[in-house]
Amino acid sequence: MTITADHGYDDLPRLMSLMTGDEKHDFAATSTLDVLWVLYDQVLDVTPERAEATDRDRFLLSKGHGPMAYYAVLAAKGFVPEEWLPGFGAYDSPLGHHPDRVLVPGAEIGSGSLGHGLPLAVGSALGLRAQGLTDPAVWVLIGDAELDEGSNHEAIAYAGAAGLDRLHTVVVDNASASHALPGGIAARFEAANWSTATVDGRDHAALYEAFTTPHPGRPHAVVARVEPKNAR
Repeated sequence: MTITADHGYDDLPRLMSLMTGDEKHDFAATSTLDVLWVLYDQVLDVTPERAEATDRDRFLLSKGHGPMAYYAVLAAKGFVPEEWLPGFGAYDSPLGHHPDRVLVPGAEIGSGSLGHGLPLAVGSALGLRAQGLTDPAVWVLIGDAELDEGSNHEAIAYAGAAGLDRLHTVVVDNASASHALPGGIAARFEAANWSTATVDGRDHAALYEAFTTPHPGRPHAVVARVEPKNAR
């Protein structure tokens, strides 16, 4: 097994093309690609060598039903070997249709059941605070449709009231929610004492600026708008 970490952003389409088979949820994957790349390339303090370090940043992929972009970025950054990618979704592959934290190096949670990731991220941030670990950041990526789930609104309300300022949520908005007002995502977080930013989810510079905006005393939410799902 050979793991290399010298891939750049331009190599991600090739890495994703290695993953074939049924149930790829292509758009669910590609909608997250730029967010994932900017996080792993410029923001997250985690590497394959430090994947188990106590003071690492935690990244939780809640939008786990389209994990191809996630696997491609993990391969590009050296967490998993490139030769695993062609086996995506196969019976004996560690790269399942939903990521499994036991099988995928670097994965913090098993995900894919909508509405679970943000509550788990709140718990992670609380756990780190209880241990006195104030440096690690907790990041969670959710889809806009996950905001149809009530568990997320409970998590949003609690995190804001608790001032979990090491918690960061990225909402990839491809206009697929069943119960949402256009442009209303950030307002939900702001009403619960979150810092927010809404940006073009394909603009790397804008994503980086939004991800690194200071937000003392409050959790932070970034709404990353991408092409509407029904436009493809």
